[in-house]
Amino acid sequence: MTDNQNLLAEQRRALILDEVRRRGGVRVNELTRRLSVSDMTIRRDLDALARQGMLAKVHGGAVPVVEASTHEPGFEAKSVLEPSAKDEIARAAAALVAPGSAIALSGGTTTYALARHLLDVPDLTVVTNSVRVADVFHEAQPAGGESRRGAATVVLTGGMRTPSDALVGPVADRAVRSLHFDLLFLGVHGISVEAGLSTPNLAEAETNGCLMRSARRVVVVADHTKWGTVGLSSFAALDEVDTWVTDPGLPETVRAEVVEHLPGLVVAGEEQA
Repeated sequence: MTDNQNLLAEQRRALILDEVRRRGGVRVNELTRRLSVSDMTIRRDLDALARQGMLAKVHGGAVPVVEASTHEPGFEAKSVLEPSAKDEIARAAAALVAPGSAIALSGGTTTYALARHLLDVPDLTVVTNSVRVADVFHEAQPAGGESRRGAATVVLTGGMRTPSDALVGPVADRAVRSLHFDLLFLGVHGISVEAGLSTPNLAEAETNGCLMRSARRVVVVADHTKWGTVGLSSFAALDEVDTWVTDPGLPETVRAEVVEHLPGLVVAGEEQA
């Protein structure tokens, strides 16, 4: 490799590292388009940066180096990751909701995307511990304070606010325990066979457990990058989930493993058997 090639690689890797730190994560296909180089070149760059401890590789991309089990990214950092996949998942999940249902949405960027797809489902009662989700329904109301016909009734739990704008802790838990809903849509930090559903936030783990116990049916909404991630605290086993709605990026081998542990797997955008 010539000196000029070395220089180009160094410049390219500096740009990649800046993008990872600024956005909280990047995808290989995004970098190939932006930097006009091959997929293999980007993967070699990520390998080199990972060996130096500058970033951590994940399936299809890279994220900042963090304490994986305890680090909780903020809402804005997570919102730039897999936006199209989250929207696909949200659209597929919204199709599971019948008018007049009582549903719950946990905190998270995927449940936030789901909330936008639920605005036209009439007469919902929505329980949420997400400030962002509550804002979606509030901002959809017409000016002047009058409720839109068929608009959702929103119950915000209260509680202590996490970096991901979820409300957790004893106040949230007490509110959730007194309620009962038909469907819970649950965003997760990580999902695996061994750890089940997990989060880096201990209080959020407890609140998520309360949400699950108050629901007749539990639907996890999580893109494929959540598979294999393990947070500090596990709060449910896979067999406590009724359905996982995910995106086509989930490998076939993983899909086969998942369906051994939970009744339903919905891959957004793919025809269901």
